[in-house]
Amino acid sequence: MFAWRNYLAIINCMNIEKVKITNYLNSISRERDKWRWRNSYYHKSLKNIYNFFIPKEEKILEIGCSTGDLLAGLEPLHGIGVDLSPAAIKLAREKYSDNNNLTFIQGDAETFELNEKTNYVILSDTIGYLNDIQTAFENIKNVMTPKSRLIINSYNFVWEPIFRIAQWLGLKQKIPQQNWLSNDDIVNLLELAGYEVVHKEGFILFPKYIPLLSSFLNGFVAKWPLIRGLTIAQFIVARLRYAPPDDDINNYTVSVIVPARNEAGNIEQAITRTPEMGKWTEFIFIEGNSQDNTWEEIQRIKEKYSNKRIKIMQQDGKGKKDAIYKGFAHAEGDVLMILDSDLAVMPEDLPKFYKAIAENKGEYINGVRLVYPIEKKAMRFLNLYANKTFSILFSYILNQPYKDTLCGTKVLWRKDWERIKENLWYFGDFDPYGDFDIIFGAAKLCLKTIQIPVRYRARTYGKIQIDRFSGGWLLLKMACIGFKKFKLNLR
Repeated sequence: MFAWRNYLAIINCMNIEKVKITNYLNSISRERDKWRWRNSYYHKSLKNIYNFFIPKEEKILEIGCSTGDLLAGLEPLHGIGVDLSPAAIKLAREKYSDNNNLTFIQGDAETFELNEKTNYVILSDTIGYLNDIQTAFENIKNVMTPKSRLIINSYNFVWEPIFRIAQWLGLKQKIPQQNWLSNDDIVNLLELAGYEVVHKEGFILFPKYIPLLSSFLNGFVAKWPLIRGLTIAQFIVARLRYAPPDDDINNYTVSVIVPARNEAGNIEQAITRTPEMGKWTEFIFIEGNSQDNTWEEIQRIKEKYSNKRIKIMQQDGKGKKDAIYKGFAHAEGDVLMILDSDLAVMPEDLPKFYKAIAENKGEYINGVRLVYPIEKKAMRFLNLYANKTFSILFSYILNQPYKDTLCGTKVLWRKDWERIKENLWYFGDFDPYGDFDIIFGAAKLCLKTIQIPVRYRARTYGKIQIDRFSGGWLLLKMACIGFKKFKLNLR
């Protein structure tokens, strides 16, 4: 009986706290627009960051939407705002009564119910007010799919003394005592609730607008390795931890894209050495203006191996990217794989990539040539150390480990490629090989990235078709574009 009474007392205290928070949120709802205007630079910066992570025309749920300004600013296909405050919801409905894409619901993060799934769930400066964060995370899972993303931004707890002074000076809206969590605290609660983190990063070092100074501090200084832990807005992107049923793992279909130029001696081996994967495997050969008999060999192989799914075609344009894109456009498989026709990465390794993506270990699987010893003549000395150097740089830029950006073996879901393709405009037409279109696109969508080490062999036919110096210049150019787009958030 004593334990039961203690439990009831705890529940009663929790309800009292929710009532207090609700009353507070009701009391400030009329002042929200005033404070958003006074701190417009901070709120505009937040919206820009969310615009980077979330494409337009998506289904978005915002928990703690207040009067709906952030949700409306993301231009969703269907936006649903949930807030504990009835007064805030009433104002949101009034402000956006003419926007048929928005719906506002009064509800609690721990108990709300929806009869639909969403692509993105947002908690923006909300986690501090939640009474039971783990329970809220578990409830949010009900509106997510394995492809959905939960995006959280919260105040960095090291700023609490400064925020208190700002409130005392009337520079910031007064708030009641709330939860102050470090990134590690939030990650731990997410893991307890069944999520895994795919991206975390700090933004905004200086929340007020002063011409030139704000841009310098927030766009450059805030990205320094020793400074970024002090930024105000801490962002975490998570996905559900999901293991597909065993029956589904071998039930996907696979398209292997093989761009081929002057590779006649490798075409048949690409067929004979690649194991069957999933329900079925198709090969798509794209020949690109070869000087040898590559096209004739591709035609011969298609006829010889008529029992296999083989598509053959010639490029309309030039370059590896053009070939890959054409192959992707004609692919019918659920999973897209790129196999370079020099076969320096062994086709026998492709089942490792299939297993990783089919078991949901990752959503974008990137090959890495720089772990196992590399055969002599497979990669020149300067190329090897340039790749190692740039791997460190790109790991910093993309905020996740990237040991080898130029390995040709890349695997992703066809549906994710369609999403990446829709956002290619953001980075521009800058990549002649297509590697960085995929890498940057996957990072922008916060796809879970996995690196798989592969052995890199010397060619047995033909010669290397990429100049080492132009490759180094390309990497440097890609690093500059990546820093501008991912670190400075500049279009």
